[in-house]
Parts: sequence; structure tokens; C-alpha cells
Amino acid sequence: LEEAKEVADCASIVASSIMLSPEKVTAEEIVKICDTIDDLSSSSDADKEIQQKDLFVTTQLDLRRRSLKQQRYEYLAKLMQKDYNAYIQTASFLSPSRIPRKELPNLQDVPIDKNSVSSTTVILTAEDGSTPLVADCKLEDMKYEENPLDKLLLSIFRKLVAKNTGGVVSDKPGIQGLLEQGRTFMLQPGQTPEAQHKMVYDTLAGLMTPVLPPFYRIFMSGIVPKLGTEWDGKQLGPWFYAPWLTSFVTPTFFGFLVGPSYPNRRKDGQLGGLVVEKCKFLQESGCKGLCLHQCKLPAQQFFQEELGLPLTVTPNFVTQECQWSFGEKPLPPNEDPSFPKGCLAGCESRKAIAASGSNADVCN
Repeated sequence: LEEAKEVADCASIVASSIMLSPEKVTAEEIVKICDTIDDLSSSSDADKEIQQKDLFVTTQLDLRRRSLKQQRYEYLAKLMQKDYNAYIQTASFLSPSRIPRKELPNLQDVPIDKNSVSSTTVILTAEDGSTPLVADCKLEDMKYEENPLDKLLLSIFRKLVAKNTGGVVSDKPGIQGLLEQGRTFMLQPGQTPEAQHKMVYDTLAGLMTPVLPPFYRIFMSGIVPKLGTEWDGKQLGPWFYAPWLTSFVTPTFFGFLVGPSYPNRRKDGQLGGLVVEKCKFLQESGCKGLCLHQCKLPAQQFFQEELGLPLTVTPNFVTQECQWSFGEKPLPPNEDPSFPKGCLAGCESRKAIAASGSNADVCN
């Protein structure tokens, strides 16, 4: 009976937090939940022994602590819906000391620690003394482990890149070879951002095969197929589940490019977000131009034009995290306050451009 009561109490905690109106959420309530979680962690040994005898769901499943953490997550998400600035202040105050960073519903404007600089701060100048630079990420590099699916998808992707660049290849293995292909294509004489976007767009289309985009457009984006009716081509969606379901499926199939990721919340607190823990593409390239023109912009364009679902990709150059928000309309890069001006300090592309005597701007 006590076991069932504990399960019911924990279920009530989660259900009530989901049903709660965002207007009723305050930062003070979130701090109180943190206090309750901390109290569970500091229970005396005698208390823990009693719990172990009486309640399997508490000691073995840790159900109450998990319920409280889910309640805290829901409260933070609702605070984000109510007042985004209040969410940033609360999350910055409580994380990482009381809330692990991975347990926050959104990370894109939350500093890595309370003393870190903003991800948009430009603090350096280039060798010529005039060009602003963005400081490189100072965090330790992530070690990526590729599973068989990652290796297969990367191999297919590289072959498609070679095809869509007119034969640009590299002898280097894995992601380094892909990045060399991309950088070579980017630095070709007369290269344009539009040509890079088209190359990635065509590559993504090839990777998804001719079958998946029509399926996605119908069942996720609500675009009526050509059936000979007056509704042909009209968009009735995206359907309410499309952003969330896309964020749930994407980590499995894009890990070969960006590394580990997991679903989270968009900036508006709604489902449909995904955060890349430390982007493989950005970490290994160290190039903002490749990030902008061979990932962010073409991915946004592909999802909107080919699949019918808006997408905003928001890289963080301090942490190399990257927020993908499905169903959120993107801003142009020159209007996006989260996307800094200037090149990354250690960018190999900028050094190659300087060595060639060119003054091309590939980062904006």
C-alpha cells in the first residue's frame, strides 16, 4: 500500500507540473524544488535504512528524486514561456552548482559558468589589426565514438559531397576528410555562399533519398500531395507533433556530422528543440565560415524549402554547443544577435586565405 501511495504521489508531482499554467511559475518555486532535492540527498543513514526496508520505489528506482527533477524541468520550461529573461537569470544562478547543465530545458543563452563571457563577445583582432575575431572555445575537446551507422552515413555523405562539388575529394579519413572537402570547395576562386548552400542542400536531399522528403512533407509538414485537386501543394501544417518528433528522431541520423545530441526545449519553452552537446563539425573545423555556409544556413533552407518545417540553428562558439529549434523561424545572420561578427581566432581557413593574398570574407 505504501509503495502504491508513493507511486501515486510521484505521478501527481509530475502531472501537476505539466498542467500548471506558466503564469503561476516563479523563480522562488524553482529554488524550493532544488532545496527539496538537496534534502533528499542529505538524508541520514538511518532514514535511508528505513526507506530501503519500506519503499523499493524510493531506494531502487529513486522515483521521488526523478519526479522532483522532472517537476523542476517543467517549471523551468514554463518560466521560459512566461519570461525568457527571467529563465536565463534563474538558470544562470542555479546552474551548474545546483542544476547540472544537461538538466536545463534550454542552454543557448545560459553561460557555461557564472563568470564566463557572452558567446557574442569579440575580444581579439586579426594579424592585420583591423579585423575583429571571436575567441576560440577553451573547453576540452570531446572524443567522438562512431558506431557502424555513423560510419556508413559519413561515407555516403562524403561521396555525395564529392559529386556535388564537381569532384572535390580528400585522402583523409572520417570527419577530417569531409572538412577538407568542404574547406577546399569554400576556398575555390570565385566561390559564393549561395553555391555552398546549394551543394549542402543537394547533399542532404541525396542522403534522405527521393522517398523520405515526400513522406515528411505529407505526414509532418501537412503539405497536400499532387492529387489533381484544388488543394494540391497547399500546406495545412506543420502538424503539432512535427517539431517534437523531428527532434526525437534527428540525433540517430545526424550524429555522424555533429556528434551526440538530445531533445530539449526551444527558446519559447515548447517541445521541438535539440541541443548538440559539442558539435563535431565545429570542433574539428574551428571555422565559422564552414559552420555558417555548410551547416547552419543550408540546413535551415533545406528544412524550410524541401521539408516544409522552419528550423533555427544557433551555434554557441564559447561552448561549441548548438541549438536546433524545429518549428522556429530563423533570423537572417546579420540580424541574429547570437551569431557574432568576425572570424574565429584559430581558424585555418582564414590563415589559408591570408597566405593566398586574398581578402575574401567567408565568415559572414
